[in-house]
Amino acid sequence: MTNERKEELQLQCSRFRNQLIDLLHSIQTGHPGGSLSCTELLTALYFEIMNVDPEHPDMEGRDHLVLSKGHAAPMLYLVLAEKGFFQKEELKNLRHIDSMLQGHPCVHKTPGVELSTGPLGLGLSAGLGMALSARIKGQDSYTYVIMGDGEIQEGCVWEAAMSASKFKADHLIGILDNNGVQLDGTLEEIMPMGDIRAKWEAFGWNVIPCNGHDVADICRAVKEAKAAAGADGKNHPGKPSLILAATVKGKGISFMEGRNIWHGKAINDEEYARAKAELGGAQ
Repeated sequence: MTNERKEELQLQCSRFRNQLIDLLHSIQTGHPGGSLSCTELLTALYFEIMNVDPEHPDMEGRDHLVLSKGHAAPMLYLVLAEKGFFQKEELKNLRHIDSMLQGHPCVHKTPGVELSTGPLGLGLSAGLGMALSARIKGQDSYTYVIMGDGEIQEGCVWEAAMSASKFKADHLIGILDNNGVQLDGTLEEIMPMGDIRAKWEAFGWNVIPCNGHDVADICRAVKEAKAAAGADGKNHPGKPSLILAATVKGKGISFMEGRNIWHGKAINDEEYARAKAELGGAQ
């Protein structure tokens, strides 16, 4: 990735952060912390990495993105609207009754959403099914599953991890939004996960650490994951990959960073003014 392209994408992330704060302040609900931590992940995937077509959202052979940490839906919606899956005017209806943009992603209502998520832990299993289905169809597509820290405390995540290794699902790429914070506190306070990298490797996964707020490093990690799938005949063909993305909950707004209270807290007028000042007003 050129420096010019990196700067362009990082500026888009700044725009998304500003738009997110505007949106959540206006509706007085939503999940700011986890949305801010996965901004670069979603931006890199949709604007640099994934093979998707907003004009044909059900295109055969497309890549799939499962936002398993479904509470980060506001950022996903901003990205999908910018990509052209639906009109930006729809964003003002976020979390309204009968809106196409529910509080968690709904595959039946929102173009571009591949799986209804919300109950944590379900995304990796469904993503594995998508990846294996593409293999059966002879499609060289990839399935990406973005998970949260609290989510990997769910047993079904590890059942899916075992299965993905057994079935050599090397076109399944998990991405852990590793911000160290969940709804009620830090991981260390709620349920320490120990050496996360070692755990995934023990389950037969190829693990690739990256800076989850650097779009170029995210793209580098995905490239390595694809190489591990045997795309260029190197590394570990037959292994699924887990991108261990170091992130900060509430990234970009000092009083939100690393604080679990901002998992799903409404933004008042004073907090909105402070946040906009810190973000610099990029629109």
